[in-house]
Amino acid sequence: MRRWAPLVLVALLVVLAGCGGTTGVGTDGTPASTTAPTDGEPTAGTTDDGTTTATGQASANGSVSVHFINVEQGSSTLIVGPTNETILIDSGDWRDDGEDVLEYLRANDIDRIDHLVTTHADADHIGGHAAVIEYFETEADGVGAVYDPGITSSSQTYERYLDAVEAHNVTLYETRAGDGISFDGASVDVLAPPESYVASGDRNENSIVLRVAHGGSSFLLPGDAGPEGEEYLVDEYDSALNVSVLQAGHHGSDTSSSAALLDAATPRVAVISSAYDSQYGHPDEAVLERFAARSIQTYWTATHGDIVLTSNGTAIAVATQETAPTSAVELRDGDAVAPGTGGAVQQRTVFEVGGEADPIVTDGGSDTPTSTPTSTPGESSALAIATIHEEPAGDEYDNLNDEYVVFENSGGEELDLSGWTVWDAADHTYTFPSGFTLDAGAQVTVHTGSGQDTETDLYWGSGSPIWNNGGDTVIVRDDAGELVIEEAYP
Repeated sequence: MRRWAPLVLVALLVVLAGCGGTTGVGTDGTPASTTAPTDGEPTAGTTDDGTTTATGQASANGSVSVHFINVEQGSSTLIVGPTNETILIDSGDWRDDGEDVLEYLRANDIDRIDHLVTTHADADHIGGHAAVIEYFETEADGVGAVYDPGITSSSQTYERYLDAVEAHNVTLYETRAGDGISFDGASVDVLAPPESYVASGDRNENSIVLRVAHGGSSFLLPGDAGPEGEEYLVDEYDSALNVSVLQAGHHGSDTSSSAALLDAATPRVAVISSAYDSQYGHPDEAVLERFAARSIQTYWTATHGDIVLTSNGTAIAVATQETAPTSAVELRDGDAVAPGTGGAVQQRTVFEVGGEADPIVTDGGSDTPTSTPTSTPGESSALAIATIHEEPAGDEYDNLNDEYVVFENSGGEELDLSGWTVWDAADHTYTFPSGFTLDAGAQVTVHTGSGQDTETDLYWGSGSPIWNNGGDTVIVRDDAGELVIEEAYP
């Protein structure tokens, strides 16, 4: 990372000026930057074939919470670590001037922003930057550092942001792929933008992209990266992008969350930040269909309100202000939730991610329950496994629907399986469709491939085999996160 300060305007174009102290402006007016010191070994590395890895994980110790703040047509994400260290990624739309974000931060007793990340200079991402810096520098415990991809904007919003950085002498780093943000309790890797910008320096395509890992959990936060930005991520990292949770790029725009990215990242949960009646049509139906085809449980700030995902390294608790559909193609069936309305978030579900366990705890200001489920498999329902058929005939990639698990309702009453989840030991996840019920004594077959769901046959939608031929574990949790089945086969 390269340190900048202060910054000035030239002919209405914001350009990066030099630093006070060790950094100055060159004779040609360009910044003469120094490289910021690193904190130990970088969390991203390079393989023998030249591709970059993105697999760093912090050992689970305490809980990490990722807050997707409801800011309508904008984006703002707060990360709180086990020692209350904080990262604020973006600050919402310029028309709000940071009020919704500041209200949320105060309500959650956040008294310092250790790291303020500017994914890119668009006004719906930096709208509250000046207000956030001003508030924390004058009324709270300050802002530790600001991280910026280095592509400027001529907007007044960007100018005010830079003026606030300069006025309060906040350290500002130009940030690139390969940098790491030192964060107690989690690994925070910067995956993009590359040293040589893609897409001729387009702001969206060169968003700062972060991958945050805590124990067995991981989050991919791509800003507004679009086709070329995502192509870079897939080409550079491929399956090393593998994450538990994906924030949908560009507010759910069809230019983002491509099939290639989803297949590389294999998220189990997606979170979308956009307005309910977005003038841009966010989230795009094509994106929602891509999520649904992969059984990705989806949350939308427009209908769920504020969304908080809390990881203890082995499981992630999902909490929202409001209940609403989580099947991607049913998101718009939920009611609109305006920023600042509704109560505290409430836990809706828990899903396992592997790793070593610590009790899930949340930061101050949340009513989210603080423990993971401890039920014994089979106590909460009569659902049972009748058959595991892990070896399809012929080439398993060409015959995915002959790989399946048959579930049976062995009880005397109908079971509502809406929102129940099935996954394997590698954290591939399937969610039963909303409204799906299983009569007493009835069976349903969950096929690995794709097809039309019926009362007796459901389809995972995976493009590759799920169940290992040499042995695996079938895990089922109900819609409250209670463990129902955990059955290993040789």
